[in-house]
Amino acid sequence: VSSDGQTWTFRLRAEVWSDGLPLTAEDFVYSFRRILNPKTAAKYASILYPIKNARGVNQGALGPEALGVHALDARTLEIALEQPTPYFLQLLTHITCQPVPKHVIERVGDAWVKAGTMVTNGPYILAEWTPNSRIKLVKNPRYHDAANVKTNIVYYLPLSDAAIELKRYRAGEIDITDSVPPREVHKLQAEFGAAMRVYPYLRSDYVLVNVNMKPFDDLRVREALSLAIDREVIANQILAAGQVPAYGFLPPGVANYPLHAELALKYLAPDARLQRARALLAGAGFGSAHPLRATYRYADSVEARAVAIALQAMWKRIGVEIELLNSEGRIHYNALRSQDFQLARANWIADYNDPDNFLFLFRSSSGGMNYTKYSNPQFDTVMDEASWTMDLAKRSGLLREAEAILMRDEPIIPLYFGSYRQLVT
Repeated sequence: VSSDGQTWTFRLRAEVWSDGLPLTAEDFVYSFRRILNPKTAAKYASILYPIKNARGVNQGALGPEALGVHALDARTLEIALEQPTPYFLQLLTHITCQPVPKHVIERVGDAWVKAGTMVTNGPYILAEWTPNSRIKLVKNPRYHDAANVKTNIVYYLPLSDAAIELKRYRAGEIDITDSVPPREVHKLQAEFGAAMRVYPYLRSDYVLVNVNMKPFDDLRVREALSLAIDREVIANQILAAGQVPAYGFLPPGVANYPLHAELALKYLAPDARLQRARALLAGAGFGSAHPLRATYRYADSVEARAVAIALQAMWKRIGVEIELLNSEGRIHYNALRSQDFQLARANWIADYNDPDNFLFLFRSSSGGMNYTKYSNPQFDTVMDEASWTMDLAKRSGLLREAEAILMRDEPIIPLYFGSYRQLVT
């Protein structure tokens, strides 16, 4: 790493693709240029904006050759950054940074993802992909650490019903499931013992508010909706599977972030919260004669459905009438990307362990990742300053300031921090 923190040079292993051809630095150059090419339309492209000229390339202002990723020789890769980025090694573990096989894509185009055509540099090869049935992976003998890959064949089953998945686990038809209904955890711990595992998770669950739609452009309305939610009840009684009530956006355990920003309502008594919520709604023009009516979207699951019903009841206490709209996950997130919502459930699971991976979602430049289209120049300025700050303590303070701005503006309403639940044979 250069002394100014802006140039990173990597020496690659003498590694090969699963078809035996060498994996080279040029493969990485090709892969970074490809994912940032606006024609690729990669939804996650903005996560790579710390790389020099990545934003300009992704937005079509610069050609791909301007990207700060270069092959110095076959096994030496150089990446130049826009500014010092303390979390850059963490970022490189993200899927957007993994290489794809240039020699295959240039030959067959989009068909490179098909079984029998796809080549990888990972521990497995795609042997079979039967839609709505199964994916079969087989061990890649050319993987650089193949000697330590102990499982020769892996099957993934696309199961969308958690109850059916649990039934098949009980029958011994699957070995691992992480679709464990939260209300079942204690019973499953008694039934399966240590096989039922619950872990802390870098996951934040929250309500999105469409701040570009009336009356949700009114901060009083957003604050009232937040005040009406009893997070303790949702986390500890309705879900009760290791979730933690959320009064900020970033979950506990985020690296280099010891002090989190929180909503002031945390320190109000429940009755005082409801009283203030009703007063705010009245100030915004809503009351018993003219109640606030809204829709709440969520992607259907046992957990999301339970939370939606709870929110509907909690908002009713302040005179807000909510219609619940549930849909399959893909339809739900398409609606979020097109801003076809008033209130909607969302969650974010860390791609790498750094505060920036949560807060970047609300930068004005985050495009399709910023579902609320929230834009605050003050927030952006603080985030930019944090991007240039190499002192981790000072950077943490700036990021906390950014989180505080976000909590003050409330384009989102935090609900709880998630847990990871897994049954493992």
